[in-house]
Amino acid sequence: MFLLHDILKSAQKIVPEILELLQKRYNILRTIYYNQPIGRRILANSLELGERIVRTEINFLKNQNLIDINTAGMSLTDEGEEVVEKLKDFIHELKGLSEIEEYIKKELCLKKVIVVPGDVDNDKTVLSELGKAASAFVKELIKDNSIIALTGGSTIKAVIDSVPRISNLKNVLVVPARGGMGRSVELQANNLAANLAQKLGAYYKLLHVPDNLSSTALNAILNENDVKEIVDNIKNSDIIIYGIGRAEVMAARRGLTEEKIEELKRKGAVGEAFGYYFNEAGEIIFSASTIMVDTAALKNVNNLVAVAAGSSKAESIVAAARNIKNTVLITDEGAAKEIINIIDKKG
Repeated sequence: MFLLHDILKSAQKIVPEILELLQKRYNILRTIYYNQPIGRRILANSLELGERIVRTEINFLKNQNLIDINTAGMSLTDEGEEVVEKLKDFIHELKGLSEIEEYIKKELCLKKVIVVPGDVDNDKTVLSELGKAASAFVKELIKDNSIIALTGGSTIKAVIDSVPRISNLKNVLVVPARGGMGRSVELQANNLAANLAQKLGAYYKLLHVPDNLSSTALNAILNENDVKEIVDNIKNSDIIIYGIGRAEVMAARRGLTEEKIEELKRKGAVGEAFGYYFNEAGEIIFSASTIMVDTAALKNVNNLVAVAAGSSKAESIVAAARNIKNTVLITDEGAAKEIINIIDKKG
């Protein structure tokens, strides 16, 4: 791998335009793959390229039998999909993402870091690739008798959407790691837990509890046997898949008052996970009234998998990672580079 990296570095100095062209064509193929069938104008807008440039590249890729074009739009041929899959690791090395992964892992004391190319803030296609990378990693963790807990959100949905159907697992249980939040039912932990269980041929339990209850109501519900059982399942889980959010965004989504949101800002809240709000040092400055696992219990979970991406989330990711250290982080290039900037600024 190091030899390949050295060759790429040398080639980049001699023929930088060839490598730039390779990345551009790879990005075009990847965007078509995750959005097929897709029209040329939408493709150009997604990649922020001029239509004339896209037209030229599309003609080339069509002549190479990598894409098909019909009235519905453009799709990859079998050969095109094979090229995208084979180039994935090459592009990873070309961008120096292996070095970035090791640096972040070391500096934040994480178990493992996986970085996919791109920035989801600028290219929504990256979310699909992020989900695919995360699902491939999680798939290797699931064994007979596993208990899997997961939170909600669009990023975790992308992970579950990418999980293939598996039929040879026995006695696997999937549970939501938090209650319902917001109006998008398809993004809530209950729904995602049920979807994952269906793909794994597993059992599942649902948590019929809103995620923004008062402390009094929450304490009453926690005494219910069904809820107690699920909370115990979460604490005893082998795998927890969770998202990390920006503190202000998550506070608003949870329906916190304007006064509380302003208080969080004053106290320096930058990130949120599991209902905990962290400052930049990773200290918990507020915990919402929600079904959640305390951070002490999280240390006993064998496989904590955080999936979060986008350069705008970098500060939030660093804050959460500094508190929940035994985590595998799966993120994108945009967030990873900004994370390095944050680490370097702190010296």
